[in-house]
Amino acid sequence: MTPVLELDGVSFGYGGRTSPVVEDISLAVGAGRSLALVGESGAGKTTLLRLLLGLARPVAGAVRFDGEELRTRDREQMRRFRRGVQCVFQDPYSSLDPRRRVGAIVSEPLRSLGLDTRATAAPKVARALEGVGLPADAAGRYPHEFSGGQRQRIAIARATVCDPRVLLADEPVSALDVTTRVKVVDLIEELKEERGLTLVMVSHDLSVVASLCEHTAVLERGRLVEQGRTAQVLGAPAHPYTRRLVESVPRLPV
Repeated sequence: MTPVLELDGVSFGYGGRTSPVVEDISLAVGAGRSLALVGESGAGKTTLLRLLLGLARPVAGAVRFDGEELRTRDREQMRRFRRGVQCVFQDPYSSLDPRRRVGAIVSEPLRSLGLDTRATAAPKVARALEGVGLPADAAGRYPHEFSGGQRQRIAIARATVCDPRVLLADEPVSALDVTTRVKVVDLIEELKEERGLTLVMVSHDLSVVASLCEHTAVLERGRLVEQGRTAQVLGAPAHPYTRRLVESVPRLPV
C-alpha cells in the first residue's frame, strides 16, 4: 500500500551551515496510521515537520504525498495537498490571530482553499467547533475570551474544518497544564479514530507519544537512529540514545 506521506532519503540544511540539519531521513506513514517524531531540542523534528508541510524543500531526497513527489511550485498540486494535510501548532496563544473572531479563524482554510465563502462556511465552522467540544456561539467571540485548552481546541477545529486526511501536530499539548493536556490528548485520539485521520506528531512527552502514536521515530542530531512500533521503541529501546531518552522520563518513587 502506498504511504500517505513519505520522506525518501531527505536531507536539509540552512545556508551557511557546514553540516545538514537533517540527513538521509527515510520515513513513511500509511493511511489512518500514527507516527511520532521524538528527540531532544535540535534533533531536527520541527525541520522534518516543515518538510512534510511543504514549507521547506529538501536539498536531497524527496517528500511524497500519495506516492507523488511534492512540487512546491505546482500550485494545483499544492492546493490538493493543503486540503489533505493540515497542522496544529504548539502555542495556542500565538497561533490564533487575536484581532479576528473565532469563526473567521476556523473558516480560513475553507476560504483560502476556495471551498467556501464566509457565508457558506458558517455551518461547517459550527460543526467543527462542536466536534472539538465548543459551542457554536464561540464563533462570534475572540481568542482572548478562551482558556489555553479552549484555544488549542479552536486550533484543532481550524485544522479539521476542511476534513483533511492527515493531521500534523507540533507539540500540540506542551503549552498546556497537566489536566488540560489529558483532555486535548483524548480529543485528538477521538478525532483520529472517528475520522480515520493519519497523524504525524512531534513531541518531547513520551507519555503523549505512547497514548497517541502506533509508531515512533527517534532523531539524534539530524539523523534517524531508531524507528518501529511505539511499544517496542519505548518499551525495549535498541539504540543507546533512545534508552537515555526513556530513562530521563521522571518516575514516581515506589
